Amino acid sequence: MILSRLKTDRRLALTTAIAVAWLVCMVDWLWVGKVPQAGLATGFAIAALTAVVWIRWAFRHRTEHQILSAAVASVAFLPVWQFAVYGLDFLDLAEARAMSARIGTAAAYFIGLGWVVWGLERTARRFDLERLKVRASATLRELSATTPASDQVTADGSAHKVTNPLDPEAWYYGKKSKRLNQSVAAFLGYSLAFFVAFLILTQVGGCEDIYELPAGGGEQQQIAQVVKVQKVIRKKFVVNPFASISFNIPPIDEIKLQLTEITKHAYTVGYGAGAGAGFAGGTKAGKVRFIRLEYLGGDWDQDFGIGADVNMLIEYGIRTQQKVEKLTESRTVSQLKLFPIGKSPPYVYMTGQKSIQLSKSEIKVLREYIIDKHGMLFGDNGGSRGWHSQFLSMMQQVLPNVRPTSIPLDDVIHRIPFQIPFLPYVAPHGGKEALGWRVDGRLVCYYHPGDIGDAWADDHSGVSPEVWEACYQLGTNVIFYAHTEYAKWLEARRE
Repeated sequence: MILSRLKTDRRLALTTAIAVAWLVCMVDWLWVGKVPQAGLATGFAIAALTAVVWIRWAFRHRTEHQILSAAVASVAFLPVWQFAVYGLDFLDLAEARAMSARIGTAAAYFIGLGWVVWGLERTARRFDLERLKVRASATLRELSATTPASDQVTADGSAHKVTNPLDPEAWYYGKKSKRLNQSVAAFLGYSLAFFVAFLILTQVGGCEDIYELPAGGGEQQQIAQVVKVQKVIRKKFVVNPFASISFNIPPIDEIKLQLTEITKHAYTVGYGAGAGAGFAGGTKAGKVRFIRLEYLGGDWDQDFGIGADVNMLIEYGIRTQQKVEKLTESRTVSQLKLFPIGKSPPYVYMTGQKSIQLSKSEIKVLREYIIDKHGMLFGDNGGSRGWHSQFLSMMQQVLPNVRPTSIPLDDVIHRIPFQIPFLPYVAPHGGKEALGWRVDGRLVCYYHPGDIGDAWADDHSGVSPEVWEACYQLGTNVIFYAHTEYAKWLEARRE
């Protein structure tokens, strides 16, 4: 017995130490950022493994210790869930990480709701039992028949209104369906508290999302296109003119000229003073990222991830020599609030072919992102005339005082770093002209009408090499323009 107790105490002490270490890692991951990735990964892995051990213990003792086992399993769920989110984030699996975070949040909500219901029912029964004891021991006077049910009689015969919300006889639960009213109030109160806690944890302080430009510098100029001439000499033929076999004699030396267009980096692609291709005000850890916008009502994830977005991101890195992320990402419109001013994405990409449904709050977030955070929206019609109309309607709500205009081929966004000879598209779903919304001379929204994203896919959707190459160049121009304007804005803010 004593040996078993010592083992239990030792196990609890070790678990407590691991729990403290886990909390430290959580705080550092969300707020501080001082612990190395290896340390965080080790701490989270140990905490998750310990939690799995306790979940196994809870399953084994679920019969003799029902409440304790349920409590242990509920608490142990948190490290396991958090380790899954961290691991997927570490592996740059953005979509899986987002799904894991949502499922875990929903599970945490229902686990907490279950404990609220259990605690409320248990407390209500205790109050009912105490009330029965008081009434049974009331020997000095009988309860008045006119005493309201929500009044509790004390030993000296006085009555007072019950105000404890845990007591179903509280006066504010009414005279009918008291238990139901208490349950509804508890459900609404818990849901509100959970929502507020969620907002605090995801939008205040540590859960800020950070976007940093790659450090460096460069010039905002056009990349030179050079034609390289390569002479290819084919095989020589030695032919006997007196042979009995007759055939067409080719030239002795057949020469073919191969014209290959190559990119010549005559200067560093970027903006500002600094070593290497990048942007003034960037950081060593900063990288160019490709963030796609999630929204309700449509197929926002059309060609998402490997095969289209990633191809464009890789091509951007090759063509500019700037540091880029390995994988692309996605964010909801509301999540744009998590990016602080000065550390937000210079652009976000939005595509689809069905419908666009944004709430008033999301419209406000998008407007604040464009105006206050100096962001840019890169819209791409993924396949329908209806999406064209809905995108224009959305922008009318976001920027009611700004009208879209056609973007000519001599505009800076079509010339730097690549000269775009024509507007490339896969299919003209929304016309054959790019549209733009400008605020104080800055292009805050670039709308492509012809599914440029399909041209970035592995098979390029069957378009010619000339078209998909121009689509890569145009994508590079838009991303570069957004980052350059953002770097200029950061520089102006510092001054």
